Amino acid sequence: MTKRFSLGMAQATDLTRAGKLAEATDLIRSLLTPGASHDAAPAEAAVLPDPDVIEGTFTPVAPKRRAAAAKKAKPSGLKETLRRIAAGGMPAHAPLAGAAPGLVTLSHQSDAGQRDYRLYRPASAKAGTALPVVVMLHGCTQSPDDFAAGTGMNHLAEEFGLLIAYPAQPSGANAQKCWNWFRPSDQDRDRGEPALIAGIARDILRDHGGDSTRVYVAGLSAGGAAAAIAAAAYPDVFSAVGVHSGLPVGAASDIVSAFSAMRQGAAGDTGASIPPTIILHGDADTTVHPSNADAVAQQVVGKSRGLKRKVQSGKSAGGRTFRRISHVTPDGVSICEQWTVTNAGHAWAGGSATGSYTDPAGPDASREMVRFFLQHRGE
Repeated sequence: MTKRFSLGMAQATDLTRAGKLAEATDLIRSLLTPGASHDAAPAEAAVLPDPDVIEGTFTPVAPKRRAAAAKKAKPSGLKETLRRIAAGGMPAHAPLAGAAPGLVTLSHQSDAGQRDYRLYRPASAKAGTALPVVVMLHGCTQSPDDFAAGTGMNHLAEEFGLLIAYPAQPSGANAQKCWNWFRPSDQDRDRGEPALIAGIARDILRDHGGDSTRVYVAGLSAGGAAAAIAAAAYPDVFSAVGVHSGLPVGAASDIVSAFSAMRQGAAGDTGASIPPTIILHGDADTTVHPSNADAVAQQVVGKSRGLKRKVQSGKSAGGRTFRRISHVTPDGVSICEQWTVTNAGHAWAGGSATGSYTDPAGPDASREMVRFFLQHRGE
C-alpha cells in the first residue's frame, strides 16, 4: 500500500467516525480510481538553524515506510464498510487473541469505583503477541471517540502494533467530564481516579495480551494532569507518560487552587517523581499556563545527575515552529522531552480536525509520544 493511499484511508476513517459519510465515500473512491497518483510523499518537517542547539540536529519522526505498490481493488459494499468503521473501528481481518480487532466498549470495576473505556485492538497484530499498551485520557468536555479521532492514535496502533485504551470520565464524576486532578482524593495510589486508571491498564494486561513491561499513559489538559498523577502513583505499572497541555503532580488541592494553577502556573509537589515523560505545550495557551510544562519537567528530572541537556528547534510540515529540550542519559536514552510549540493554543499538536481541541498545523504529538514511549520498558 502506498504512503498516500494509507494516509488517505486514515483520513477517510476519521471522516466516517465524525459522521461525514458522503465525504468519506468520495475520498475512498478517489483513492481507488485506476490511474490516480497516490505516491507523492508528504513534506518532511524542516530543521531550523538555532544558536542554542547544544548537540546534534533534530528531524521529527517520519511515517513508517509502506510497500511501494498495492493491489488494485474495486469498491464493494462501500457504504456498509463505512457503517462498520463508524460503529466499531476498522473492519476485522486478523483476530488478536481470538477477538475481532477494532474498537470495543469495556468496563473496569474495583474498590475505587467503575469506569467504562474504549479499547482499540489493531488488525495488524499477530495472535498471541504481547503488545504495548497506551492509556489515553481525554480533556474536559471530550469523549473517548472524540479523543481517538482527534489524536489519530488508532492509526499508529495499526502501524506500531499497540493496544490503545480510552477511559471515559462520566459527567457524574465531573460536570464537564474533567479528570479530577485537583482533588486530594484523586491524587494518591490505591484510591480514586489513579487507581481506576491503573486498574484499566491491568485489566488489559490480563485479558487482552498486553506487554506488562510496555505500558504508557498520556492525556490532554485535565487528562494530561491525571496522566502525570497516575504515572507518579504507579511507576510499577506505567513505564512512561505523555503530558499535553497539562499540569504537574500536586498543582492544586481544590477548585480555587486549580484555577490559580491553570492561570498562573504552579510548581506542584516538588518531592513528586514521575517516570520518563514527554511534554508538549503551546506557548500561547491561555487555558493552562505554559509554565506548568516547566514544572512537569522538573518533577521528571528532579535531582538526577549525569544527564545531558539538548536544545533543538524545528518546524512542522504545517508551519509551526517549536523547540524541544531533551534530558538524555549517558547511554543516549531521553528521560524527558519538553516541546514548546510557537503560537499554539490549548490543543493537541498535529491532531485531526475531526476531533475537538486539535491543532493540525503543529508537530505530530501522537507520533512523537509513541516514539518516546517505545524507548522505555519497565521491569
